Formats: sequence, C-alpha cells, structure tokens
Amino acid sequence: MGHLGSAKPPSEISKKKAEARLTAAQERLLRLRLLLGGQIGPKKIGPPLCVLFEGWDASGKGGAIKRLVAPLDPRHVRVAQFAAPTYDEKRHHFLQRFWHVLPGYGGMTVLDRSWYGRVLVERVEGFATRDQWKRAYDEIKEFERTLTAEGMILVKFWMHVSDQEQLRRFEDRANDPLRTWKLTEEDWRNRDKREAYERAIEEMLERTDQPRARWHVVPGDDKAYARLAVVEQVCHVIEKRLAKLGPLS
Repeated sequence: MGHLGSAKPPSEISKKKAEARLTAAQERLLRLRLLLGGQIGPKKIGPPLCVLFEGWDASGKGGAIKRLVAPLDPRHVRVAQFAAPTYDEKRHHFLQRFWHVLPGYGGMTVLDRSWYGRVLVERVEGFATRDQWKRAYDEIKEFERTLTAEGMILVKFWMHVSDQEQLRRFEDRANDPLRTWKLTEEDWRNRDKREAYERAIEEMLERTDQPRARWHVVPGDDKAYARLAVVEQVCHVIEKRLAKLGPLS
C-alpha cells in the first residue's frame, strides 16, 4: 500500500552499529541545537524548530522522542503531548490549541501527536463531520505554509509499524505489570479499524506533503533503526535549511 508499503529499513543493521550511529547523530544534533539557540558560533539565534510525531499505537513514538531530546538541555526544548480536545477546546477552531506550544526563533518544540488528529482519529471515529475533515487538509497546509514562511523548520514523522509487530507489542504490554498502563481498550478497538486508519493515513500523507513540510515515514518494527533514523533525519533537515540561510558558525 502506497507510502506505508514502502516503510522498510534500507538494510539490516546490527544493534552495535545502530547505537554508534545514534550516538554520533545525537552529538551532531546537540551542536546544531546550540547553534540555533545562539549558544555557540556567532551567538545569533536561528529559526524555530518543530518536530512533529504521528504514528500507530505502540509504533515507538515515545522511544524516538526520548532519544531525540536526550542530548539536549531540557531548558531549551519543549515536549508537548496532545490527546482528545477538552470541552473548552472544542469551542474553538481545531488548530487553536496548538499555537501556544509552537516555538519562537531560537526555540524547539517536539509534538507527540498534533493537528493531524483531525484527519485521522477524528475522521475514522466520527468525531469530525465529513465536511470538517475534508476541509482540514487545506487548512493544515495553509497553517504549515504560514509557519514555514515565517521561518520555522518543520519536520514531520509518521512512525509505521506492521500489523504483526503491533500485536506482539500489545501482548508484551498486556503481560508486563509495569507497562499495562500503556495499553487501553481504545488501543484494541483501533486495531479492529486498521484498514480504515490505513486509508486515512495514506490520504493524509498524499495530501499534506509539501516542500517545506515533508512527511518522513519511519519503519518502526526495528526500534534501534527507527530511533537513529529520526535523529539523523532531523539533523539532515536542519543542515539543509541552514545551508540555504547561510551558516551560523
């Protein structure tokens, strides 16, 4: 199937090599983050950085985010998690609740789920009307164009995991007393609707991929590979953008 069908690691990589590459990428990211924050180099703050994560339940978003922010000073990065909107949030346009966490120049925010809920869970579960979620594709694209035109570096990840691997992880969580809290009845219900979610994901990837807001589909069955792929990709996008803007060091 489309984008998801091609979500496979390019080659087998040993755990030792994956850890070495991850460490190197984290050091690379730390330097880039200090540059953007104006802490090293010419001491000029760079563009805001926003890294957005969407993905299947148990796809490894949390582990990837943990490795992404691990080398960074926690005072210089914000991790924001979004679940279902509250009653008061539903009184506003669906994008309103995300504005207050977005980074300014020199800042960095990591989003654990995002405005794409409108065209995923809200679409599949019927929480948004057909008119609302169909209209949302253009609203999201304009929103992201506004952010990137203002200078934001926006990196979007879809963490993909196969049906079989997701089931294995669900069962592992169910049998681990310290991780059962991660598994809910809603997670099991979502598995029953996987085909509907796959259709929604494919349309999302197709319709909201744009030049300054590309989707990066990360194959997550191999956790070690997925984690290094995320950190390396963030570094690559930052470096590419800085090359256009001119070096900060």
